Amino acid sequence: MVFGIQTGVAVMFLIRKEDVEPSDCQIFYTEMDDFWRKEQKLQWFNENKFEKIPFQKITPNKSNNWINLSSNEWETLIDIKKIFSKISPAVNTARDEWVFDQSIESLSNKIRYFIKEYNSFVVGGKTNFIETIKWSAALKGHFDKKRKLPSFDNELLIPFEYRPFKNLKYYSDKMLSDRLTINHYEMFGNNLSESNKIILLNAASGGQKPFSIFCSDILAPFQFFVDPTQCISLYRYPNDSLKSNITDWGLEQFQNHYSSHGHAELVSASKQATKKILKRVQDDTNNKQITKEDIFHYVYGVLHNPAYRKKYELNLKREFPRFPFYKDFWKWAKWGKDLMNLHIHYEDEKEYALKRIDEKPKEKKENHKTFFPKVKEPEQMFSTQAKIKVKLKADKETGTIEIDEITKLKSIPKEAWEYKLGNRSALEWILDQYKEKKPKDKTIAAKFNTYRFADYKEHVIQLLKKVTTVSNETMKIIREMEREKE
Repeated sequence: MVFGIQTGVAVMFLIRKEDVEPSDCQIFYTEMDDFWRKEQKLQWFNENKFEKIPFQKITPNKSNNWINLSSNEWETLIDIKKIFSKISPAVNTARDEWVFDQSIESLSNKIRYFIKEYNSFVVGGKTNFIETIKWSAALKGHFDKKRKLPSFDNELLIPFEYRPFKNLKYYSDKMLSDRLTINHYEMFGNNLSESNKIILLNAASGGQKPFSIFCSDILAPFQFFVDPTQCISLYRYPNDSLKSNITDWGLEQFQNHYSSHGHAELVSASKQATKKILKRVQDDTNNKQITKEDIFHYVYGVLHNPAYRKKYELNLKREFPRFPFYKDFWKWAKWGKDLMNLHIHYEDEKEYALKRIDEKPKEKKENHKTFFPKVKEPEQMFSTQAKIKVKLKADKETGTIEIDEITKLKSIPKEAWEYKLGNRSALEWILDQYKEKKPKDKTIAAKFNTYRFADYKEHVIQLLKKVTTVSNETMKIIREMEREKE
């Protein structure tokens, strides 16, 4: 008999072994409070008689999951790993604060400093890795082999989808990113600038955050959703040659299914419906043959379906997606294409007509006591205004965003808050990402902390208006999905 407590999950389990094979062991479990620490669980067990604990016998599934088991037809759906040739983790730099920045000038200064410092370690043969730069196991590996960083190269400055609706500049030197791999170069070519589209998702992360999905036409990081993020591209560029990332097998499954499905409808249809179905089948087979890009759009559409996410919620936390063949392929492919255009080209969308309110800035107050008669000086000498406090706070109930002490945006529709990526709405992602935060890296905090919200205020206001439009349009499509019968 073995007893154990699984930390991080409110579960106790008992394995009873009576001289039998391991496969014949029995597993029992009981739940506790989700927020109890290990010590509290042990205390609970100490205070309760073993024979009175309400254990429940459970049987693990073939994936070795033994609690929160799903009961659905997941295994019968088409596996995404068979539809796409490659699914890859997104870029992991191990030093985000160094290789990303809002400003090209600031990023260039950081990188030049980093190169100079690192190379001085290589040349000097130092072994004490003082924290003037951000070290990692991979970079120390380069150091051990006495590899110097190449000189700063403007060509390595590229745009990067750092977070939902937040682009930054990225210095794409392979030595400065722990996981910038051949898979990423296959997505965007040898110079990382070829045309492509990628679907970003946090499936199979094992995390507790909701399933999230987004798309981009540029690279993105491993922590895009905070949870580990995977990339699925439309194309690949092996050796700079263009290939589809969708397999021939996947294309064949979709084409065969929808071709045979249409003809099956004809067999069972009434005389009145036959002509209508025949016309649709002919249109599908003659004029709208399913292509690999159509499948890419279909995948993006289905992964936004609220019914799909709810039904397969547990599966998506543990495994990569699988796909049903919905009745109307073209409707779901169109929804996916429309969503993709909204999410990739969000900066080109129209600005939603939010109401902007600007107040006069407050004058700086003198707090010190005056011991001598005040001499009247020219007005301009004392006309300096206090720094305007950045807020970037949302009030969903009133539909208001406080930009700073003097500017507010009002009349934000309720639907705009409903478009979420994880636990945050799209608008909240923007508010979080543009706040002024002290860098965690001590060197950057001391030498390169140049970000000031005031420099980007008007850009952020424009962006919030555009993403309000994107959020509204996204929710319109999702509402249509909710009314659709699969």
